[in-house]
Amino acid sequence: MLFLTLAGLFAVALCDEKDGGKAPRIPLDDGNSMPAMGLGTFLGFDENGQKEAKSMEVENAVSWALDAGYRMIDTASAYNNEVQVGRGVQNSTVPREHVFLVTKLGANEKRDVLGALRKSLGRLNMSYVDLYLIHNPVSFTPDHTQYEVIDYLDTWKQMEQTKKLGLAKSIGISNFNISQMDRLLANCEIKPSVLQVEVNLNLAQNDILQYCKRHNIAVMAYTPFGNLFSTDKAPPPPRASDPTLKSMATKYKKSVAQIVLRYLVQTGVAPIPKSVNKPRIEQNIDIFDFSLTPEEVQILSGFNKNYRTVWPSFWQDHPYYPFEHKAVPDPDLFHPKTE
Repeated sequence: MLFLTLAGLFAVALCDEKDGGKAPRIPLDDGNSMPAMGLGTFLGFDENGQKEAKSMEVENAVSWALDAGYRMIDTASAYNNEVQVGRGVQNSTVPREHVFLVTKLGANEKRDVLGALRKSLGRLNMSYVDLYLIHNPVSFTPDHTQYEVIDYLDTWKQMEQTKKLGLAKSIGISNFNISQMDRLLANCEIKPSVLQVEVNLNLAQNDILQYCKRHNIAVMAYTPFGNLFSTDKAPPPPRASDPTLKSMATKYKKSVAQIVLRYLVQTGVAPIPKSVNKPRIEQNIDIFDFSLTPEEVQILSGFNKNYRTVWPSFWQDHPYYPFEHKAVPDPDLFHPKTE
């Protein structure tokens, strides 16, 4: 784990571009660079399914984030908030060229990748994105009602075209496993620059991090807090009240959330915590004025239980399902629209 920590710090230190942001930049294999932390904009789920953004809710969050020193904003066609994200970027005083904007190809958009990206760009009101990701190797029909088997190698060929045309400065993948990445790397012209996966204290993803380091693929971490703030007793600890976390927070005069985000940065990944709360957004980015000791990083790494918070097991009958399979799938959990 210490090896990953030092490697992560070294990688971040290599490229600290003066873009006015608080996070240094991580060099990508294609010559571009990515901020070491960003804002996530997916609002999650409630009893009615995927939450819809309220008027200006995400737009304000993006503007607050850029004002606070963020320079990476993550969205996706599936989040239904690209219009608000685009407005938030445009209403900011931060120049567009200093913002690293990420969006993703939906599971139901793989028949026409160029067309899908152009639609995303239209919603964002942008001429390009800095990073375009395949959101998931699983595919659905355009109406998103049933599975469709589209080889992700064919999808990737179209992704390569988005980069060649300048519509996406960098391209990458999300929610791919190691065997899928092996197959992709063996059959691509342009390799993915970034992998976005869940990483947090409960899910360290050590094998994937080591794999990506070997292949010079940067890692972006969604769900960086895991179950830190959960009131459910089922997931493994820690919670925000954990004495070890609270002790570190007191030592550095930071919040428990800041300790966790700093830990992730020091393991070589770029976390994208989501929030629409202005003080929390401002607090989350304030992690680049201290460092955890190697011993503290080792202690935090001990919380890993390989426990996945985001586990769409209702997709597991798809041949390209990337995660562990549950022994007895529940057919009532098949909800293709909950990407």
